[in-house]
Amino acid sequence: MQWGGGGGGCCAAVANAAASIAAGLADCVVVFRSLAQGQYGRFGQTTGIDTISGERAYLMPHGVLAPPQRFAMRVRRYMHEHGVRQDALRAIALASYHHAQANPRAVMYGKPLDAAKYDASRWIAEPFHLYDCCMENDGAAALVLVAAERAGEFRSKPVYVLGAAVGSGYRTAAMPHNSPLYASASFDTVASDLYRMAAIGPTDVGVVQSYENFTGGVVMALAEHGFFKPEEANDFLTIENLTAPSGRLPLNTSGGNLAECYMHGFELVLEAVRQVRGTSTSQVQRNDVAMVIGGPMVTPVSNLLLGSEASL
Repeated sequence: MQWGGGGGGCCAAVANAAASIAAGLADCVVVFRSLAQGQYGRFGQTTGIDTISGERAYLMPHGVLAPPQRFAMRVRRYMHEHGVRQDALRAIALASYHHAQANPRAVMYGKPLDAAKYDASRWIAEPFHLYDCCMENDGAAALVLVAAERAGEFRSKPVYVLGAAVGSGYRTAAMPHNSPLYASASFDTVASDLYRMAAIGPTDVGVVQSYENFTGGVVMALAEHGFFKPEEANDFLTIENLTAPSGRLPLNTSGGNLAECYMHGFELVLEAVRQVRGTSTSQVQRNDVAMVIGGPMVTPVSNLLLGSEASL
């Protein structure tokens, strides 16, 4: 369990497990996420209109009903402030779909996406096309954590937790969309916490698995983790830079929320493990350190750095 809901906690749950082991409260912890939304409706649907409270009380009277509408406003502000073009969002979607074509587990396996198809897809809430929005599906994912000294007891190559962080910046949760850093993925303080714990920096990271509730949040999150400055997003975020094996920063190498599956981002943690082990279907060349980014633009968010024995 972790504090906060949704994809913002996919890394925080792993952090809690690691902390429990380090504190001697547990010897072995299973971290999992399972979803069976169909019987209750889908997260992307507008539900609960008969009870409007909390954040919804500031949004629904003005027609802001669903997550794409809420987050589109933050991303549009960011794009305006930093000159980010639609091309950057498109590249993230294309990279995820490209990697999914090598992954037989992916929901979108065998369903490739190209630039023309992306551009022709319907708008959901500008700047989000259909393919900028994550999927919704049922399923489950899990991993097992033990103390490092027990790593030799298992058949698979061990993967180590180098660092983890959870939180958000000042007043990020201001309900009427009135936080001081409105155009933010909420990693302004959390990213530095992660690097400090792991004692490494962005240049040490060889591959990133970033939660894509929407592609615009990925742009913001990658910039806030120091991979590029916001004004450099258009040059950095290209399909060539984001794809395995040798891209500058391969991204979402299993297909991510957009094209593999939607497990509140926990499938991203599993793919980071596969990358470090060398068993991904889209294996990268630099795989000693893998980053996972959880839930851009929600509160709280979390992140995680996993590494091989060589990275310790």
